[in-house]
Amino acid sequence: MTKSKTGFQMPHNYVVIFSIIILAAILTWVIPAGSYDRVQDEQNYTVVVDGSFHYTEATPVGPFELFESMAQGFNEVADIIFFIIFAYAWINILLINGTFNAMVGGIMRSLGDKVELLIPVLMICFGILGSTMGMAEETYGLIPAFVGIAVALGYDAIVGGAMVYVGAATGFASATLNPFTIGVAMGIAGVEYPYGIVFRVLILVVFEAVAIFYVWRYARKVRADPTKSLLYGTKLEIQISATREELEKAHMNFRQKLCCICFLITVFFIVYGTTQWGWYINQLSALFIVSMLVTAVVGGGMGPNDIANAFVQAARDMMFGALVVGLSRGIVVVLTNGGVIDTIIYGLSLPLAGMATTLGSLSRYVCAIGMLLVQNIINCFVGSGSGQASAVMPIMAPLSDLIGISRQTAVLAFQFGDGYSNMFWPNGIFLISGLMNIPANKWFRFVAPLFGIMLVFQMVFMCIAVAIGF
Repeated sequence: MTKSKTGFQMPHNYVVIFSIIILAAILTWVIPAGSYDRVQDEQNYTVVVDGSFHYTEATPVGPFELFESMAQGFNEVADIIFFIIFAYAWINILLINGTFNAMVGGIMRSLGDKVELLIPVLMICFGILGSTMGMAEETYGLIPAFVGIAVALGYDAIVGGAMVYVGAATGFASATLNPFTIGVAMGIAGVEYPYGIVFRVLILVVFEAVAIFYVWRYARKVRADPTKSLLYGTKLEIQISATREELEKAHMNFRQKLCCICFLITVFFIVYGTTQWGWYINQLSALFIVSMLVTAVVGGGMGPNDIANAFVQAARDMMFGALVVGLSRGIVVVLTNGGVIDTIIYGLSLPLAGMATTLGSLSRYVCAIGMLLVQNIINCFVGSGSGQASAVMPIMAPLSDLIGISRQTAVLAFQFGDGYSNMFWPNGIFLISGLMNIPANKWFRFVAPLFGIMLVFQMVFMCIAVAIGF
């Protein structure tokens, strides 16, 4: 029997995000407005001009403008909101016709009594896809499905979400070929892409191993004693499509095999389209819609009404998490409309320039770690990887020359700061907890120690990069 809790209770995720938006609006009244000049570079990226920062007329965000900014935030990320819905709509069809459960059941039978190996196997797969092709948002539709599977296997929702998200996010940050982060950053910094592949593979192996050990250790603890779960005693609405016994007995029929082939074809086009054809949100959304329709017809002969009902069900299931994306975007919009984003970036870069002339022989190591910390902080305000590269690399690249570290190391600092902190800052916390339909504070309690561990390893690798002249 679960004891009722009294005293402080974590506010609703939306309440917390709205409070942060109000705080951001207050900052626009406190922080002076400023701006960098921006130009188009040779690769047609819009980049800032180093040394061009200047203060501008203040445009603080008032109460009514605050709500306008929220609406603007939803407009700016409408493509991502619908992308998340379309991605899960495709997965939902695979759940309805039993294909997804049959695929998982086949993996479980092949693992036998070592079913817990499903955790590292999946995390390695997602990690490689994140590191090479930059897979991140593409996994969002899988999170609710794996939450249900994890619960059916005797774990909790956190384990299900972590298998997908932490695996992919760690790989995304440990970029070996990721075109959306290091590809853009190297181009702006004038570094040949992909530079330092061996060192980057080492980083991927180390960080993915840390993530797998952390998730696996928590999963085993929860399975051995459910009271150890961070979600123990928390009332959740989690849809379990099948029990463990049903998953183990699930075998593919002919139609499900056809759906499995469609699934693999879709994954192929996700990889090939993003890496070779430059596909992104809109193209992938279209791919998921087509895959949903084809899978619905092939897998179970679903008619138009059945498909429409399945789509509505998927949209309803994902709406909580999808709306978090729009609401969270309001934070960035408020700071942008208030003209303080560039001021924050400028203010964070100033101490690095000062350190180079005051710390002597250790300055390179201290400045490298400082650059890493600055990038982590900037990632709280500029969420887009390619957008952040365009905003900060024109500043950090020449700054690295002044500090005495290579531009490749500056790219590494950007890569680390942009990537791993996505799991820690509010946008990531609220988005993923929303997709898992769990309280944000529970996910934060799980992921914060992991981020702390990863931050230590980031510092170590930054020092190694300086020492070897990376």
